[in-house]
Amino acid sequence: MKYDVTVIGSGPGGYIAAIRCAQLGMKAAIIEKYNTLGGTCLNVGCIPSKALLDSSEHYHNAAHTFGDHGIELKDLKVNLKQMIDRKASVVSQVTGGVDFLMKKNKIDVYHGMGSFIDKNTIKVTDSEGKETQVETDKVIIATGSKPASLPFIEIDKKRVITSTEALELKEVPKHMIVIGGGVIGMELGSVYGRLGAEVSVVEFMDDIIPSMDKTMGRELKKSLKKLGFNFYLGHKVTEVKSTTKTVTVKAENKKGELVELKGDYCLVSIGRRPYTDGLGLENVGIKTDDRGRIEVDGHLKTSVDNIYAIGDVIKGAMLAHKAEEEGVFVAEVIDGQKPHINYNLIPGVVYTWPEVSAVGYTEEQLKESGRAYKSGSFPYRALGRAQASMDVSGLVKVLADKETDEILGVHMIGARTADMISEAVVAMEFRASAEDIARMSHAHPTYTEAFKEACLAATDNRALNV
Repeated sequence: MKYDVTVIGSGPGGYIAAIRCAQLGMKAAIIEKYNTLGGTCLNVGCIPSKALLDSSEHYHNAAHTFGDHGIELKDLKVNLKQMIDRKASVVSQVTGGVDFLMKKNKIDVYHGMGSFIDKNTIKVTDSEGKETQVETDKVIIATGSKPASLPFIEIDKKRVITSTEALELKEVPKHMIVIGGGVIGMELGSVYGRLGAEVSVVEFMDDIIPSMDKTMGRELKKSLKKLGFNFYLGHKVTEVKSTTKTVTVKAENKKGELVELKGDYCLVSIGRRPYTDGLGLENVGIKTDDRGRIEVDGHLKTSVDNIYAIGDVIKGAMLAHKAEEEGVFVAEVIDGQKPHINYNLIPGVVYTWPEVSAVGYTEEQLKESGRAYKSGSFPYRALGRAQASMDVSGLVKVLADKETDEILGVHMIGARTADMISEAVVAMEFRASAEDIARMSHAHPTYTEAFKEACLAATDNRALNV
């Protein structure tokens, strides 16, 4: 079969790219290694982790806040099997939705390992070893990423686990040791912390979620400590050993002092690596950089003129929505259009509770660049909506250019900020000033009033409700 475009990888970047290609009149195919479509995000990433985060937050509220709401419960307990089953049901629904979209858009799906024979021919080897060859004019590589580890850590997938296994545990850990204070570790640590596990975080850097504005890391750490988290920041892990029932993690602080932690599970969440294993890149002359990423130009084209790459296999944030934007971008480039992506305005979200969300520059980046800026923030505690729902932890911080008042960065921690950050993205896409947002009516009572108030604070410190 000959196609105009073949996409390798069916995650959010891949399947969106295939759909956009089909919308533009191209005959498209998609190749997926696994039996279900959707990639890491839908199968073992964004969607299942959010399902468990939601379930665990319901349990946590039932145990800790329902009484204040006047809701009395007896014999409350965790049914982890049901939580995992519900998560599996959610995954089944969303991956089934991708199947539907492929059929709707007349995109041919090949299940098996895709590997380049040459730049126009891809061999697909299915789980039974049967090989099929796909001829194609253009190729989009969207094979995503896999959990990374350290060379001396053996991931046994039983006691020493990655995010994938953390979604399938049969019991609530008594003590989960999380290596890595980034997004994945904080989210999955939160799941089990809310269900009653003791959680200890060992992080090499001096703060958690270190790539985000430092204010957010400090505030999230406060919230997670209330949940019972222990933090060992500035610690370098030196050894991880497991038995059939226990895990021992050794780490050194900056003074060289040794810390030894014993738990029943160790979640290794130090990041992810681009996944290009078995693609046969050497057969088409595509090289990867020192971090395993495929190098692309401004049009996301590789060194081979008909092969493009998107998502986690190239540089930039490993985010599903970044990959989606790139999928649409490449499809439109192939179609001869001139699309654009503003990478500075790709929002980032941590789905803990409170949620952490951000877009644009951090305060640290502005200081480093020497750009003059002003800052305004507003606490959730002063919001009527937050008081009503008992979600008073958090704040919104707005950074604006000191002279022009253009919003340069927005950083939020609090209830529903994952949804609220889109208002900041829209504002910044249209290069709004803090004054613009300060003069727009926001419904009362809502969480989004915190964004307006933070903008008021950034412009002559005139927040009204604090």
